[in-house]
Amino acid sequence: MLSDAMEDYLKAIYVIQREEGAPVSTSAVAEYLDKTPPTVTSMMEKLADRGLIDREKYSGVELTDEGRTVALEVIRHHRLLEAYLAEHLDFDWSEVHDEADTLEHHISEDLERRMAEALDDPAVDPHGDPIPTETLDPVDEDAGERLTSFEEGDRVAVSRVPHRNREELDYLAEAGLTPGTEVEIVDVAPFGMVTVRIDDNTEQSLPQEVADAIRVRAVVGEVA
Repeated sequence: MLSDAMEDYLKAIYVIQREEGAPVSTSAVAEYLDKTPPTVTSMMEKLADRGLIDREKYSGVELTDEGRTVALEVIRHHRLLEAYLAEHLDFDWSEVHDEADTLEHHISEDLERRMAEALDDPAVDPHGDPIPTETLDPVDEDAGERLTSFEEGDRVAVSRVPHRNREELDYLAEAGLTPGTEVEIVDVAPFGMVTVRIDDNTEQSLPQEVADAIRVRAVVGEVA
């Protein structure tokens, strides 16, 4: 049996590895999990001893096949839980991440299957993160480009939002910026705010750090 902490590390390595490539540095994992580098180094040694990662000193780590399978299972549990909590238990989308973090290590495969059936096997969670399939195939973590990479007049659809900060999620929900929402970029201020028009009606100004974390895809066609 693996500890909850071990599974958290494998999940973090998987996400970073899919987004940024391998090897994954100790500093990247430390930042992702808000841990000190010595703490991360100690855990990496344990994971390597269990055959869950390949570790090259001073370079970084990469998941083994076994480590990848464990990470995908935990990620599937987590994202299914987020979807189920939001859709069937009326949790706010700013609350589901912390709840899923607690529960993801302890649900049975039968509960996982029943949640997936109740949700009609969703492809993404409430924040737009892809949910691994039952066969634990690797998922495409590419959710598009940063909102800040587009220019004034461009029209985009929100595909993914940051989910680790409840205040940011509350802010985005109030602004109406959820996955699937189409927006037009109205103004991009140098080193400042990014203003978007939502539903061709409401304008919303976003701090650059928030806009930089939102992933979007270009919408083909003329702006109405």
